[in-house]
Amino acid sequence: MVKKLKAMAENKSEGKQLASAIRDSAQQIWLAGLGAFSKAQEEGGKVFEALVKEGVGIQRRTRAMTEEKIGEVTGKMTKAAGDITKQATHSWDKLEQVFEDRVSRALTRLGVPTSKDIQSLMKRVEALNDSVQALSGAAPAKARKAPAARKAPAKKTARRAKAAS
Repeated sequence: MVKKLKAMAENKSEGKQLASAIRDSAQQIWLAGLGAFSKAQEEGGKVFEALVKEGVGIQRRTRAMTEEKIGEVTGKMTKAAGDITKQATHSWDKLEQVFEDRVSRALTRLGVPTSKDIQSLMKRVEALNDSVQALSGAAPAKARKAPAARKAPAKKTARRAKAAS
């Protein structure tokens, strides 16, 4: 069509024909545009509904994939948190043991007896006491039971003192 229009433009006699051809061409373009617009209006509702359905499908797939990924990440984070907790607990236990060892060494250097040392000494004192009792002819401390001396409460003793005076 462009070649035909160029050829007509070269001939002046055909100038009127060129203008007419251009008018006809513009009219056809205008009518094609109106037809496309009409077709778009008719098909627009259908296309819109089809796009909505496709969007719903994509949203469902995306949501399912997202939930799956969130589940994976949650599992990994839970495992990592458990590992970190385990490491922290282990570190605290080691720190506590180091602290206890250092305190024990410091107390030993200062000459403070341990509870084991005190228990051992108590057993030795009881054994010596039993030996002394046996040598003196009295019954061992374990065998005899001395009656426990009861103290009267302070108020009763004060009343008795007043009554005796």
